[in-house]
Amino acid sequence: MARGSIKWRGEVDSRGRPIISKGSWSIIVDIGKDASGKRKQTWITFRGTKRQAEERLTELLRQTDQGLPIVKGKLTLGEWATRWLEEDIKPNRRIRTYEHYESIVRIHIRPALGHHHLAALTPAHVKTFMAQLTAKEMAPAGIAVVRVVLHGALKAAIRQDLLIRNVVAAVPPPRAEQAEITPPDIQAVRRILSLAESTGRPAFPILHFLAYTGARAGEALGLTWAAVDLDKGSVAIVQSLGRARIGKIIQSPKTRNGRRIIDLDSRTVAVLRAHQGRQLLEKMQAEGAYDDKGYVFANALGQPLDPKWPTRNFQALAKQCGVPPVKLHSLRHFHASVLLAADQSIFEVSRRLGHASISTTADIYGHLLPGQSKKQADAFAAMMERA
Repeated sequence: MARGSIKWRGEVDSRGRPIISKGSWSIIVDIGKDASGKRKQTWITFRGTKRQAEERLTELLRQTDQGLPIVKGKLTLGEWATRWLEEDIKPNRRIRTYEHYESIVRIHIRPALGHHHLAALTPAHVKTFMAQLTAKEMAPAGIAVVRVVLHGALKAAIRQDLLIRNVVAAVPPPRAEQAEITPPDIQAVRRILSLAESTGRPAFPILHFLAYTGARAGEALGLTWAAVDLDKGSVAIVQSLGRARIGKIIQSPKTRNGRRIIDLDSRTVAVLRAHQGRQLLEKMQAEGAYDDKGYVFANALGQPLDPKWPTRNFQALAKQCGVPPVKLHSLRHFHASVLLAADQSIFEVSRRLGHASISTTADIYGHLLPGQSKKQADAFAAMMERA
């Protein structure tokens, strides 16, 4: 087995002990003998406490025993994270995902850990980093996301043989309880939609569509008339519209289940027919200025709506109706809660919402299932009686 040691590179006292707890260390690892039988060693400079240097030595010895090369380069975590974002995440993930990861690396990871040599990163560094995020009052869920990004960067470094282990795995994520969804009630949503319709608000059609279909706002904004069949009463969700730093973007659904057909009720079909008629009138009035891209919910010149526009309208209407502050996404939760209250199958609700799996639906809305425990108890008792 490989052997090694650490050596203080700073000043020492009369007894040969380091004068300060932090500083520069030399890590010496025996890597065998050369052809003449002379012992070969590799020296690595390490900055940190003695304990951290000892942890790094242990990792290097394990790496050597497994026959893996010792990385002595000066590549820092910050440099590697930048490479990882540009070479791995940007070409292979959705642009919004890339931008989210990039902001986490830029705002949190690089300032706190970016100066460390990639190969010198220890669990202690990660633990201190997460404690600092907690001290800044970042929510446990947010810290968990930062941890996922850091873990992903180091996992990619392992694939490139730059690391032997992922030190993030040694630091558990913070415990975060999932908040229960409390969607607005039926009366509140009816008041909002009624006010929007009676006052002729341009946002009424899209708000009605969101409430009556459970579609995501981006899916509604990206919907085109080519994907709408008013005769059959259905829409095909095949893309969504969102906002990135470069502007508005069209994206395909995240998962296979996100691409789906949503059936419409007769009231929603009537709302869309009336909306289509008004849109054709706007097109005629705008004459050549109307740039028809085929979007169902477009502005007066045919361009896709700003993603913030329906949100602002919804929140303004809710305030007028005396409804507590609520997010536009709550209409999706509202739709699911009404279906579950109507005793609809959670499997069918999951398909309608386009969740990746039924477990996602159960995790989010399981507490809204009405009387399921009583039904299960009665079913069990009935089976026992029949037996």
